[in-house]
Amino acid sequence: MSLEAPAMSAGTRVRVTQQYAQTHDVWTTTMEGVVVRYQQSKTGSWFVHGRDDKVWLDRLEIRLDDGELVTLNLDQYSVIELVAAT
Repeated sequence: MSLEAPAMSAGTRVRVTQQYAQTHDVWTTTMEGVVVRYQQSKTGSWFVHGRDDKVWLDRLEIRLDDGELVTLNLDQYSVIELVAAT
């Protein structure tokens, strides 16, 4: 993830590309939309060295052009680009 939180404030248009490793392949997906919220959220998974003994994930909610609301779990393979407003 290359952008800082202020760059991903609500109303910012972004393009997010993520990769998912498979056994013999890599799936790549790209979504473009407007940021609704960027936050860290805890999961139900237990982790002794995590805050509140939980696993925390960076989550980005974006609204796609068709109105769909998507929550993305960001990791080291997530690429976020700012998109100029048209």
